[in-house]
Amino acid sequence: MDDQTIVIDSGPDFRQQMLRAGVQQLDAILLTHEHKDHVAGMDDIRAFNFINRKPMDIYAEERVQSAIKREFAYVFAEHKYPGIPRINLHPIENKPFDINGIEIIPIRVCHYRLPIFGFRIKDVTYITDASYISDQEIAKAKGSRILIVNALRKEKHLTHFNLEEAERLIRKVSPEKAFITHISHQFGLYAELVKELPPGIIMAYDTLSFQC
Repeated sequence: MDDQTIVIDSGPDFRQQMLRAGVQQLDAILLTHEHKDHVAGMDDIRAFNFINRKPMDIYAEERVQSAIKREFAYVFAEHKYPGIPRINLHPIENKPFDINGIEIIPIRVCHYRLPIFGFRIKDVTYITDASYISDQEIAKAKGSRILIVNALRKEKHLTHFNLEEAERLIRKVSPEKAFITHISHQFGLYAELVKELPPGIIMAYDTLSFQC
């Protein structure tokens, strides 16, 4: 991605993910929303503060920034404790913005009644924790070569897409490849599930990588 590394969300296993992937440089973090499983790894950016010798740039809408300031109040204290994460918060809205020459397109989705963001970065669109997305927002994802979308299980769920709903979105976007993420144990065995998936749809797994 033009020698830039941008991560979406920083969950509780953020450090392990970065180590497994061999990430040595991290330029920015995009936050989809403020739920703990998407921000709990914030402390782990300290390693990148040390490596990059600068604060981490974090992009999030105002509501999410308020939650970050509340959950990680020590980061923003007037008298800072030595060794805390150093971050620069950048407010975003539902319109394109730029990170080091790379255009980021927010995609508004609903996580039940909570409005959150997915993101399109060039030919890759990432949507997680969605239970609804309007046709207007789907249009932003069309033309993506790769779509990453959540599906919690096969059965209907209140706050997340199920597999049928995710496949419906995939058909509308029509990417070359689609990866199903944010899955749960309620899907059953991976080896059995992959046999049921249409061509071009892949169940995501830890350490998965692909070329952009």
